[in-house]
Amino acid sequence: MSNDAMLVIDKLGKNFGGVTVVEDVSFTVPRGGRTALIGPNGAGKTTTFNLISGVVPLDQGTIHLDGRRIDQLPARKRIGVGLSRSFQNIRLMPHLSVVENVMLGQHSQIEGIGGLFAPIGLMRNHPARHVAIEKLGDAGVDVDPDGPVSGLPYGTRKRIEVVRALMSRPRLLILDEPAAGLNPRETAELSDFLKNATADGLTLLVVEHDMAFVHGLCDHTVVLNFGRLIYDGLTQGVQADPAVREAYLGARSVPTSGAGRVA
Repeated sequence: MSNDAMLVIDKLGKNFGGVTVVEDVSFTVPRGGRTALIGPNGAGKTTTFNLISGVVPLDQGTIHLDGRRIDQLPARKRIGVGLSRSFQNIRLMPHLSVVENVMLGQHSQIEGIGGLFAPIGLMRNHPARHVAIEKLGDAGVDVDPDGPVSGLPYGTRKRIEVVRALMSRPRLLILDEPAAGLNPRETAELSDFLKNATADGLTLLVVEHDMAFVHGLCDHTVVLNFGRLIYDGLTQGVQADPAVREAYLGARSVPTSGAGRVA
């Protein structure tokens, strides 16, 4: 197994009720790189993410993270070996404040009984709180950290969830549509934030429909269609690939102008 690979997916397969959703999918996420996983609706992208993170069990294949096999580990233990993720649907705790939600992501790094109380605001001077507020600022989230998360705009809550996912100090961060619901300024700020995070050694895998965001952030792209791999290569070449163009546009020969054509 290559030392340059942070994540190695080999012959991944998943069926639901006799329907094959992911079939014989293999790809590698380079260490320290930014990789996009894209495809038409129903291509199997989110299922692949759920298999990687352990939300659902796989039926065949193996998953290795930094040389260690993780597909036999429960989801909670995959966080401990360096994997963190966000979800397509926001999963913040609406009854907690902004900073409390972010601090929940630090549980895998906090030791001792005091760590149990940090996310519910009983230790306001805890170092974890200061780190969480600092990371919110780095991500461009300019809100009251002690205010309720429930009343914030959708795009702001999406960015807060990304920050929470980073709090466990992962080696691999997988994000499911992080730019969904963001305006152009917020999208650009998120892209810059993620580039800075990977500059410190973080490896990124992103499912995203916004191809302008993908082209600006990711150097490597994997494309699925009907649960099978159809492209694995440089992002700059994805829109010129005949199999990708046919999957999205239903034709073997189509114009390729416009960065947002493939989503």
